[in-house]
Amino acid sequence: MSYYNVLGLDREPFSTSPDPRFLYHSTTHHTVLKRLEIAIRLRRGLSIILGDIGTGKTTLSRALLQAFKDDSDFIFHLILDPGFKSEYQFLLSLVKMFDITPNFNSTIDFKEAIEKYLFQKGVEENKTIILLIDEGQKINFENLEALRTLLNFETNEFKLLQLVIMAQVELLPRISRIRNFSDRVALKYTINPLDEIETKEMIEFRLKQAGFSSSEPLFSNEAIKLIYRFTQGYPRKISMLCHDALETTVMKGEQRVTEEIIDGLTRERVEA
Repeated sequence: MSYYNVLGLDREPFSTSPDPRFLYHSTTHHTVLKRLEIAIRLRRGLSIILGDIGTGKTTLSRALLQAFKDDSDFIFHLILDPGFKSEYQFLLSLVKMFDITPNFNSTIDFKEAIEKYLFQKGVEENKTIILLIDEGQKINFENLEALRTLLNFETNEFKLLQLVIMAQVELLPRISRIRNFSDRVALKYTINPLDEIETKEMIEFRLKQAGFSSSEPLFSNEAIKLIYRFTQGYPRKISMLCHDALETTVMKGEQRVTEEIIDGLTRERVEA
């Protein structure tokens, strides 16, 4: 029997997979999600969401997709790894993603075909096309230039392409080197780690989402304080530590995650 069944859970509560059902809406995450929705609906163009590793950018991107899943007027395209070596490879991937056929096989033809596609969808069919790029810090200088060109495609009222880039902060210096790129940013937001109260709320939220319904808390307050101190509020680190804590709790035959259990796990990590 899986450990989560023993503890009264229906499923794994602390997976690091980007399941939007388990996105805890901290003040920061809630704000950025709502502001992204507004920017996309108003077709404002470029949104850049920054955050360190493990702050929840990928899960946030899945939550954004979920928010629009029942609205056929919004068409999302997702790039998980934008580490293309050349502009040609990058634009070719977009052409294939958009399912369009250029007249010729060159970067100029790709751009013209993409512009025609965006105009047809955005103006003639009144659809909103969103390109969502995760791991945006992998975009090289050449392909940032290509994206700048695509952002030039617009009507008098709105941008034809809605571009959302989720990235680590190391993307910023690269953007600053590109003329007229920064001033195209309609929304720039930085996701910060959780505070101690939010860390507690995240743990409780994920447990509830996994089916935990007992009136007795599964994590002691002292354990949560240690979790926050060790992880500094980074959601991915919190999830990984809590996962190990639940497994250890079951192996020890305990019914609750205690300060001692967390202390032992954190000591192991420090010594490793």
